[in-house]
Amino acid sequence: MFMEIWERPSARRSLFFILIYLSLLSIDFSSFYDESTNFIFGVTAQIELTRSLIAAGIVLNFVLISRLPKRIQLYVTWAELLILFLYFFYSFDLSYKYIWERLPHLLGFGLKNGFLMGTALTLFMCVISIAASTILALVAALARLSNNGIALGIATFYISFFRGTPLILQILLIYIGLPQIGIILNPIPAAIIALSLCYGAYMAEIFRAGIQAIPAGQGEAARALGLKDGQIMRLVILPQAIRLIIPPTGNQFIAMLKDSALVATLGAWELMYMARLHGRAEFKNMEMMITAALIYWMLSMSMEYFQAKIERKFGKGIDVNSV
Repeated sequence: MFMEIWERPSARRSLFFILIYLSLLSIDFSSFYDESTNFIFGVTAQIELTRSLIAAGIVLNFVLISRLPKRIQLYVTWAELLILFLYFFYSFDLSYKYIWERLPHLLGFGLKNGFLMGTALTLFMCVISIAASTILALVAALARLSNNGIALGIATFYISFFRGTPLILQILLIYIGLPQIGIILNPIPAAIIALSLCYGAYMAEIFRAGIQAIPAGQGEAARALGLKDGQIMRLVILPQAIRLIIPPTGNQFIAMLKDSALVATLGAWELMYMARLHGRAEFKNMEMMITAALIYWMLSMSMEYFQAKIERKFGKGIDVNSV
């Protein structure tokens, strides 16, 4: 009975209207009305009418967009959400002149004591960390799959610790803890090591799952042809597993980009540190935080774009049952 009712478009629209109306109850519209605007209805009635009209407008907007071609729906939805997003920022009464003046510093157009800063430093740390974590992940994954108990023990201990503790704690342990045993690191090398170790642990499980997803018959057939274990892994298993590994690995790289903001706690002049520094200088914290958020968003979308290109090149996946 319920499914029959749900299949009716009018029932779904009515439910959406109710849900949107209920969500609007959390918004205080009383500031838009006072007794001077009370021509016919009372203030309470006008507020409820406003909520109803907004809910009806949102439902009507969904209905109209749903009648467009799929790609047009995508573009229109993005445009509407972007307009709402920009209006949300506009409501903060930001100083756009200040943002424009400080933007080059946040992007890293310059050097600090002869080294990178801002977004340029963030990208530098992420590129190095991505390369190092990929190597660590592959080594740890192969150790997890090996028959050597020592290698298995080291790999499982490493993965368990770095997946089981917060990244900020790992950064502090490396930066503050290593000097206790005589190893002194600057903030940037400490951050790169922490990011590499942390995401190498997560990616190791992705690599392991991708390798194990390839049917055992592939290795047995290659072994029957006289290939050694190293050749089987390099020439047979990994080329097929990479198709399964790329999508979740790309997500880890995007997460690493955002988590690099934690490096600001060490005083490294990366994007988040620069945003906080310039925000405190003239009490323009909101301007700098929003600018930094948009820069992170643009960088993430760029990584998503390249991830999609790589996925199309290698294939989004394989049907292991047909291998």
